Amino acid sequence: MKLYNRVNSDELKRQLLESKEERITLSFYKYYQLPNPHFFRDYIYYHWSQLGVFGRIYVAKEGVNGQISVPKEQISAFKKEMANVLFLAGIRLNIAIEDDGKSFYKLKIKVRDKIVADGLNDESFDVTDRGTHINAEQFNTLSDQENTLIVDMRNHYESEVGHFEDAIIPDVETFREALPLVEKMLEEDKDKNIIMYCTGGIRCEKASAYYKHKGFKNVFQLDGGIIEYARQVKAQGLSNKFKGKNFVFDDRMGERIGEEIISQCHQCGTTCDTHINCANDACHILFIQCEACAIKYNNCCSQKCSEFSELPEEQRELLKKDIAFNGTQFGKGRYKALHKDKKLDIQ
Repeated sequence: MKLYNRVNSDELKRQLLESKEERITLSFYKYYQLPNPHFFRDYIYYHWSQLGVFGRIYVAKEGVNGQISVPKEQISAFKKEMANVLFLAGIRLNIAIEDDGKSFYKLKIKVRDKIVADGLNDESFDVTDRGTHINAEQFNTLSDQENTLIVDMRNHYESEVGHFEDAIIPDVETFREALPLVEKMLEEDKDKNIIMYCTGGIRCEKASAYYKHKGFKNVFQLDGGIIEYARQVKAQGLSNKFKGKNFVFDDRMGERIGEEIISQCHQCGTTCDTHINCANDACHILFIQCEACAIKYNNCCSQKCSEFSELPEEQRELLKKDIAFNGTQFGKGRYKALHKDKKLDIQ
């Protein structure tokens, strides 16, 4: 059996969009010392692909991190397959809040050095000495205390569309950047309650252990992240302290947690929180775009990209290596700041 996909991505996307099969989007992670990540990768690909699992999974010597979708009729069989792997038995599956089943269109499993790129030397501290896990109710109670600081451990383009009330939001593009910056931002607050949160909890597992190692006294992490918080808030009728949308790393780009829209279109400034990748594949920059600008620029980040995307494919292939687009010049979600500085010509 093939242990990777060979079908054209565009064809797979078309099949998914036309399919009426009900699918459930979920995420999971587990830190565990894997002696042979490559063998484990092939094992789960073989078994999970037969169940129609799609998604993106990273495997490393330190464990596994996955965001996937599973056919609804196969969810019980999938849970049984997970239970066949001892360290995954009983693992929590974070179920998506808003889900149309169109989150992933193929299964991709990669072996990496780490399941989340953090730039840390794990041998320099005890990665198992993590912060105290707290649920949604405990989060709400603790966050109301004067001696508590809430820290968003996600990237700026995630927090731009949604975050907790009064959270400290580092202006970073990667988790690797966030770790030293947050440490510096909180260097005078080592005796305060520090609550960290991220999408599903995996980044805080490592970050909380790192900050305890760095001398922070009272480190807490939101168990299950924003996804589990939203589920508990709804199930228990709790006050929702999350404002806006939760950014997710699949084709949905986000799921609504709070009713507020707290961000703006990066092109015209109107209230909007819809992320999109520029339709010009030679650019592909991630940015926020409203419906009016999507029509005006043909789902592109600029008039330049819009015009380029209309060229014949052969011509685009010849020109794209010699043309600098927003996506080849700037990082994810930097469009808004650059536009304010008038460094980008979108007309």
